[in-house]
Amino acid sequence: MNITFDDKQPIFQQVANIIEDDILNGTFRVDEQILSVAQFSQLFQINPATVVKGIGLLVNEGVLYKKRGLGMYVAMDAKQKIQMKRRDRFYKELLSNLLNEADKLGLTTEEIMDMIKQLRKE
Repeated sequence: MNITFDDKQPIFQQVANIIEDDILNGTFRVDEQILSVAQFSQLFQINPATVVKGIGLLVNEGVLYKKRGLGMYVAMDAKQKIQMKRRDRFYKELLSNLLNEADKLGLTTEEIMDMIKQLRKE
């Protein structure tokens, strides 16, 4: 797996996003163990403390849970929690920015919808 981290957000947050993506796409399923800190660190060539911080975010959100001495596992409702969080962010950030830009360009709601439908077809 070849991941390139960007400078727009902290690496630990990007690690958490990668794990979330793997949960959403079914790579990690409910009650399944995720990769260890050492495995993540080696795979992405990053400091283990960075991985721990990213995993910690997901533990705090209830997406992952720890089995003492065994590692981190995907929580029962992890997928739903991630989807809710991302839908909220999609609505508040992405759609808000999209509509602000559309207003600047004088686009109508119908024109925006047509553009979205066209992209869905591609």
